[in-house]
Amino acid sequence: MEKIDFKKKYKDLYQPKTKPSIVTVPNMRFIMVDGIGDPNTSEDYRNACQILYGLSYTIKMSKMNNTQPEGYYEYVIPPLEGLWSVDDDSFRGQKKIENKDKFIWTIMIRQPEFVTQEVFEVAKEVLHKKKPNLNLDLARLVDWEEGLCAQIMHIGPYDDELDTIQILNAFIKDSGYQPDISVLRKHHEIYLSDPRKTDPKKLKTVIRHPIKPI
Repeated sequence: MEKIDFKKKYKDLYQPKTKPSIVTVPNMRFIMVDGIGDPNTSEDYRNACQILYGLSYTIKMSKMNNTQPEGYYEYVIPPLEGLWSVDDDSFRGQKKIENKDKFIWTIMIRQPEFVTQEVFEVAKEVLHKKKPNLNLDLARLVDWEEGLCAQIMHIGPYDDELDTIQILNAFIKDSGYQPDISVLRKHHEIYLSDPRKTDPKKLKTVIRHPIKPI
């Protein structure tokens, strides 16, 4: 059976153009971990990434240890995603965030629909035996419907996203909408490139903002 690659199956969600577009994002299932601080220096962020990838790969490889869930199919692990805000609620894309220690983040990886709460708990038990130092209680399984959004592909370093965000904001206004960023609906990034292996000038990041009619 051919592996399901969510990036290819749902191109409208994962492969937007460098020209902004509007999309309605349906309900999807994620493993999420919350934290605060600069992702470049934060130990909590590094641990969160280990937790997310550890659980995601444990679920994917469950076929190898007799814990394969009902409805399992072959798939490519989806990309890392992040929801971002700052502690003074100033993050709207109008200015660059200089103090990254202020970042409040939720990082997450999408999961196939067969990943139930029971499957999630089994994965935590299996991973805990291999990585007992990881605090897996930080992870949660969430069904999340993002709804109406505008998005754009940013190509280049993460620190250069502001120009792309301003293009996106102008498009939102010209299209008869307004940003709907709030405590519940946040600036959203999807990381399609591995920064450890990719030239920063070639990094691909989906930037997505929630919107509502004016």
